[in-house]
Amino acid sequence: MEKLFDFIRNVVDSFRLKKEREEFELIYSNIDSGVVFKGTNLWILVFAVFICSLGLNVNSAAVVIGAMLVSPIMGPIIGMGFGLATTDLALLKKALYNYLFAGLVGLTTSTLYFSLTPIDVAQTEMLARTSPNIYDVLIAFFGGLAGIVAIASKMKGNVIPGVAIATALMPPLCTAGYGLATFQMEFFLGAFYLFFINTVFISLATLLTARILKFPQKENLDDKITKRTNRVILVITTLTIIPSIYFGYTMVQQNRYTQKAEKFIDSEIAVQPIANVYLLDQEIDAQNKKITLTYGGELIPKDKQEFMRRNLSSFGLEETILTIKQGFANLKDKEIINPLAAEVMAKEEQIKILERELSHKSGDLDSIQMITQIGSQVFNELKAQYQNVSSLTMQPGIKHTDSIASNAWMVQICHDSILAINDQIRIRSWLKARVNGEEVFVNFNSTDTTKYRPINKGRFKSVFDRIWSLNPE
Repeated sequence: MEKLFDFIRNVVDSFRLKKEREEFELIYSNIDSGVVFKGTNLWILVFAVFICSLGLNVNSAAVVIGAMLVSPIMGPIIGMGFGLATTDLALLKKALYNYLFAGLVGLTTSTLYFSLTPIDVAQTEMLARTSPNIYDVLIAFFGGLAGIVAIASKMKGNVIPGVAIATALMPPLCTAGYGLATFQMEFFLGAFYLFFINTVFISLATLLTARILKFPQKENLDDKITKRTNRVILVITTLTIIPSIYFGYTMVQQNRYTQKAEKFIDSEIAVQPIANVYLLDQEIDAQNKKITLTYGGELIPKDKQEFMRRNLSSFGLEETILTIKQGFANLKDKEIINPLAAEVMAKEEQIKILERELSHKSGDLDSIQMITQIGSQVFNELKAQYQNVSSLTMQPGIKHTDSIASNAWMVQICHDSILAINDQIRIRSWLKARVNGEEVFVNFNSTDTTKYRPINKGRFKSVFDRIWSLNPE
């Protein structure tokens, strides 16, 4: 029995921090020095914001992680929690001031960057910072616990860099700047909320740990002020955590919906295939409860489609909208995973090519009229979008490669002033969708090189795009 008590005592002692705790004066000095943003710290913050913004812009996780390691913005956050825990009002005020100053500098720098960059598409690294939930709260809280324990210990190791990566303060701040620069408030609000979550719960973890370790109090506050302070902390924590719980619940529900939808597709489509019909693509929209299935091959009978819709209830998908698309044109640029479906698609393309060649050889006037009609419609639609387009020439053709011949269109667009590179990209994508995904070769011909059309991003943006447009695709 005595050995059991000794074992339990040894286990409990293993969790004690007192023996490895750093001297309070040294802990205070380290936290106080990391709070202030001026000189070196301020410039490092600016560079970290640029690094992180570049990483988000090119969708590079490695660059974003590097920016997290470089950034010193965690200093004033830990300082606020430490100042509250030790009733050091001077440290608390200094930390709060520098936190607001650093946040403003970071937001301004990232907004400036995203106002100038020609790449204004939100990548996956950026989108991941716009939907915070309860799991982000837990990450921030346990990250803050690890951070303050490491600061208070003589054996810091590589904990602080790890905490900087885990809590990820820089990416949401830069994503918020992207939202301001592109006038997309959903990006700004979602990312800034994540940044605020990290701030609150890192500070809260610091506050709780410092009180558990019983650091000395600098000022003895009366009971009224102490109760009022605790009440304010509780209100801020509660108001911060409630939306994250809702978003976390929504995320879990969407994951469950996706699993049910995948089970429905596997059971009803893969296990019970329809003869001469091939599933080419599937899309699951958990947020709007929609499933879209794209098929190739023979047309699916109406009764079979209705049977599939009725069977949704068997998988708990009663409110789901099932959309069935038939034909390879619905795939557009998506990759075809089914090899048999790819072979069928190639055969159908060859049939279309042979029919078109036969039509040309026989001098089919209907085909010429169809091409003329398509060209006229495309020109009118393009003219409505870009007033400076003066003429359009379209001619169908055949693109030959080593593996297969495919349909293609040769298009020449004449315009009165230079089209920005973004406009040219949009026109190419639009034309490809307009001709049902067939390949399009577009030549832009300007009759006036003295004018320039900006992308509505302001003076600096137009200058940037003017330089960018000198390098054609």
